[in-house]
Amino acid sequence: MSSTKSNKPTTMAELLASHKTSFVNVSKGQVLSGTITKLTSSEILIDIGAKTEAVVLEKDKRILKSLLTSLKVGDTVTVSVLNPESDYGNPVVSLRRFNDERIWERLENLQKNKEQVDVTVGELTKGGFLVSTKDGLSGFLPNSQTTFLQNAENLVGKEIKVLVIELNRALRKVIFSQKATATAEDFAKATKNLKVGQIIETTISNIAPFGIFSTIELDDKTLAEGFVHISEVSWGKQASIPEEFKAGEKIKTQIVGFDKESKRVNLSIKRLVKDPFEEKLKSFVPDQKVSGNVSKILSSGVLVTLGEGIEGFIKKDKIPPTLSYSEGSLVNATVVEVDIKKHRVILVPVLTEKPLMYR
Repeated sequence: MSSTKSNKPTTMAELLASHKTSFVNVSKGQVLSGTITKLTSSEILIDIGAKTEAVVLEKDKRILKSLLTSLKVGDTVTVSVLNPESDYGNPVVSLRRFNDERIWERLENLQKNKEQVDVTVGELTKGGFLVSTKDGLSGFLPNSQTTFLQNAENLVGKEIKVLVIELNRALRKVIFSQKATATAEDFAKATKNLKVGQIIETTISNIAPFGIFSTIELDDKTLAEGFVHISEVSWGKQASIPEEFKAGEKIKTQIVGFDKESKRVNLSIKRLVKDPFEEKLKSFVPDQKVSGNVSKILSSGVLVTLGEGIEGFIKKDKIPPTLSYSEGSLVNATVVEVDIKKHRVILVPVLTEKPLMYR
């Protein structure tokens, strides 16, 4: 009968050597997964597999409130080790990174699904408001993204509904919009007493390369956003907004339309005065012979300067193959029609002889 050797330890030394600890060795900066075992306003404990439970250190009341309202005992979380062992023998950890990741994921989902979120309006800045979510994440609400539903100055301290319109996780940039939560019906109701052609005074809120944003105070002291496109600033061609316009300045404007999608009142400054080109254009009539210099060659045709700010235009299909133009060259042409809206005179070149196949 053969005997088998037992693998069981027979001495105390072998017994100790055979015992393998299952405890995790904790070091500062380490990121570990754990399970919440206690969750109160005074203490949060997490089992991370160490000899003792880890204690969460969080002094920011907003973050602490976020953790208490969104987590429960038994939840699995990720912690960052601040101190491997405190004076009481417990590892000290932080849930800030975990909470931050969770908030950003939520914001990304809110933006993707266009869901509203509650924020509290805090500090008033030059361009808008600093706001914060219940999770404790701060963001920015530009003046241009507040609604006509209430006076912007009265927003401070209030909880409002907004949409996330811009996120940049690397720069920790969050832009909210209150205006995006308003409906077309809200806009129509707020601006019901405004009419196209009405002259109103507005306050410039922001100046962009493409136009002037302004604030319109409605009858009930609420606010609406107005916008003057660069083409509506003056009758002359504008390459940029004149420096005379400054944020905070009051300007007189005329209502030219309502943008229900952007929830914005379209305004004009130039229409407060008569179009100076209308009178000048009366001097041009069909079949009249005119001359001018080429100011620009376009893919669609040739622009010709006729003097006093009047522009002539020869369509590409009216230029025969045997005729070519260059900027500055003199053009003799005949007036076909006058486009009052574009301040442009439509021309055809004067030909000494009609080329073959010319239309």
